[in-house]
Amino acid sequence: MHRFYLPPSECQGTTLTLSEAESHHALHVLRVRRGERIVVLDGAGSEYLCVVGEILHSRLTLAVQQRNFMAGAPWQITLIQAVTKSKSMELIIQKATELGVERVIPVISERSVPQFAEADMAKKAEKWQDITIEAMKQCGCPRLPKVELPLPLLPLLGRGDRFDLALLSSLQPGSRHPRDYFQSFHAEWQRWPEQIAVWVGPEGDFTPAELNAIKASGALPITLGPLVLRSETAAMYCLSVLSYELQARRTQPGP
Repeated sequence: MHRFYLPPSECQGTTLTLSEAESHHALHVLRVRRGERIVVLDGAGSEYLCVVGEILHSRLTLAVQQRNFMAGAPWQITLIQAVTKSKSMELIIQKATELGVERVIPVISERSVPQFAEADMAKKAEKWQDITIEAMKQCGCPRLPKVELPLPLLPLLGRGDRFDLALLSSLQPGSRHPRDYFQSFHAEWQRWPEQIAVWVGPEGDFTPAELNAIKASGALPITLGPLVLRSETAAMYCLSVLSYELQARRTQPGP
């Protein structure tokens, strides 16, 4: 069945109305017809099984047949991603959604290409948020990731965001496999981390000063193997490894 998106505030009652953009996509791209069954996701864990009804003022009405709540994972992953070139950043946002991140924080580093004017940041974040919506509909994930406004690195570090475990993808000597940190965390706290962050740098990596500042905030350097990866590849690698490690331990009492 085709999937569509409506925010939770618009998913009230037994009749839903798709937005103009979603209605246009349904009617003119997917050729949805009256009486067809579709799914509406609200990005907050609920899916609505609906039957297509009438078209009112270019907007499609839906009769709700069933509401299901889809519990999310017992962990939340935040991707702190150095802003890359337009197309690769869009790819990162898309794949991060498909890999189940809770939040994306775009960070403007010294080597980020582009450097945004403050007036353009809200537009960029809005565009990236739209990409998460399309990716969520495609993969059926229960929760819509939040894409924050791009921030320079030092103001971001100054916010003091806290995580159970913060990791830093790194090419530097002394980096360890993420599994080592998961096992160390469990040995100390007798549980698995629930709030996890991973930093991914731009092409050419963070500068030495930036790496030192990130590590000083508590992030632990992880290895991505012996090869030098593009930023978008590094992001997908990190998120895939974290997802694997967390899912493998979901039903395990210990390392």
